[in-house]
Amino acid sequence: MGDVLRITLNSFVRKAPNSGALKQLIKSTGATLTRKGRSRNWHLLADTQQLLLIIELIHQSGEENWFWVPKKISENKPHLSHEELLEFARLHANITVTQLMAATDCKLLEARKIIDELEWL
Repeated sequence: MGDVLRITLNSFVRKAPNSGALKQLIKSTGATLTRKGRSRNWHLLADTQQLLLIIELIHQSGEENWFWVPKKISENKPHLSHEELLEFARLHANITVTQLMAATDCKLLEARKIIDELEWL
């Protein structure tokens, strides 16, 4: 969870209408968004939990023009460990197996184990 990942978001401002609101949404998670020199490319620096929160917030916003950001994050984020999946599920107490799989890209078997483990705690 403590590992900070760097994800390059090419042409961030051009691809994201109302990029100011998207920047605020990303920064509200504690992640860092910085411009790469004088180019139009930006770097997103965030840990795994922040990346999951960014994906969730963008989907909740309903802003379809921002959906390329979660796609880019999903392409570059590492697979979550059992402990990270468990922590994510604890934070979202009423999460279903399907929702856990969609949010974390885990497999069905992993999601079932996590949900079962939480129910027995």
